[in-house]
Amino acid sequence: MPEHNRLDEQFAICTDATDFPVALEAWKIYRVLPDADAERHGQIRVVDESGEDYLFPCSRFRLIDLPDDLKARFVKQTQI
Repeated sequence: MPEHNRLDEQFAICTDATDFPVALEAWKIYRVLPDADAERHGQIRVVDESGEDYLFPCSRFRLIDLPDDLKARFVKQTQI
């Protein structure tokens, strides 16, 4: 993982796992990776339990703000 400020990390909660029952879990928090190209196409890049990142429709997620101490712990658990 490139070195950068962990406090800049973004997270999203999945609000709709329909059509992605194997890959997504509704109401689960996912780490978001920056991807400007994906955003231009209405997609979001998230890291799943396997540590891999995938693109999904933005409409399935809502960005959330986590407290700084949880951000660092979450990133440590989901490093790719």
